[in-house]
Amino acid sequence: MSIPTDKTLFRNVRIFDSTGADPYPGDVLVENNRIAAVGMVDPAEAERARVIEGRGRTLMSGLCDAHTHFTWNNSADLDGLGAMPVEEHLLFAIESARMFLDSGYTMCLGAASAKMRLDVVCRNVINEGRFPGPRYLANGPEIAVTGGALVKGITLFADGPEGMRKAVRELIDVGVDQIKLSMTGEEITGTQRAEDTYFSDEEVAAAVAEAHRRGKRVCAHARSAESVKMCLRHGVDIIYHASFTDAEGMDMLEANKDWVFVAPAINWLIATLYEAESFGFPQEAAEAVGYKRELEIATEALSEMHRRGIKVLPGGDYGFAWTPHGTYARDLQHFVERLGFTPMEALLSATALGGEIMLQPDELGKVQPGYLADLLLVDGDPLADITILQDHDNLHYIMKDGRFHKETADS
Repeated sequence: MSIPTDKTLFRNVRIFDSTGADPYPGDVLVENNRIAAVGMVDPAEAERARVIEGRGRTLMSGLCDAHTHFTWNNSADLDGLGAMPVEEHLLFAIESARMFLDSGYTMCLGAASAKMRLDVVCRNVINEGRFPGPRYLANGPEIAVTGGALVKGITLFADGPEGMRKAVRELIDVGVDQIKLSMTGEEITGTQRAEDTYFSDEEVAAAVAEAHRRGKRVCAHARSAESVKMCLRHGVDIIYHASFTDAEGMDMLEANKDWVFVAPAINWLIATLYEAESFGFPQEAAEAVGYKRELEIATEALSEMHRRGIKVLPGGDYGFAWTPHGTYARDLQHFVERLGFTPMEALLSATALGGEIMLQPDELGKVQPGYLADLLLVDGDPLADITILQDHDNLHYIMKDGRFHKETADS
């Protein structure tokens, strides 16, 4: 990663500022690690700046993945996540962190770690500048009740309200930024149904109360209709999946849309249904256990959430063999093609809403004066073709915190 200059001027760029305004031509000045000016830049302010000639390319905020697993190791062996030695696992997680940044993702929210401290260590070394990676909010192993684990080897078990409080305290003690509850099943396990709900109201309430008392948010693997409503009753901040949300749950989501986020991981459903055959899970098997039905129901539910203005963010459970690291921007295509988002809305969900879910809405996710300089210079127009963000070669410059992570030599 290059040493930051005091000033960088992106000249003659097409500015996508993530305010909802149409892109417009202009210049963007970065001073140290923040955006100093946008649009018309005073030549005196830009004096002695390094100049990047935009030639009309798109300058936009870095992207956010709201459902990140650094420690998922691109394997089809789910149990292998627990068995992988911690030394190799840490190296893989650090490499995953870099891959997110290579892919234009400057903001990531951890959705569970395969081992107790891996996420926390990755976050710390990124923050210390020892390894490249996105801004990161770290998680720990997901909490499940006895009999409710998706993968036993990567799970922290707790039962009853007091057990939940203890598990939350243990995770906070190792330094996590948020807590993950694994409340429902997952069909690929063969034994845990997506519409099964394993937590009691009392257990969710205790976990959330303890986390919030200590200033930590709670996210939840919640596919069933009842689990979504349970999350909303007890203040779970981030709901993952939400596939089977029913009419009552939809109304509850809308009533609480000022604070709750949904990150559906839609690419997981699509890839598991249609792209996992070479890894031992053919489409016929996926359909037989219910993934086609879930995708159809989830598509309708998530489209309705979008229509109602509920905060739905991309982040697709990447890191399995059929959802490999580096393919994160597929979520944006799914949002447009399946969920009824316009390309503008999909990009806003990955940028401006990213700043919100990262708890820095006035500093991250927009190209505005005063914001942190996390920027992408993109060859092409993602509003015309949302898929161009999937090709890393189109990301000519990647800047995080005023430093260039990637520079294309011929640009």
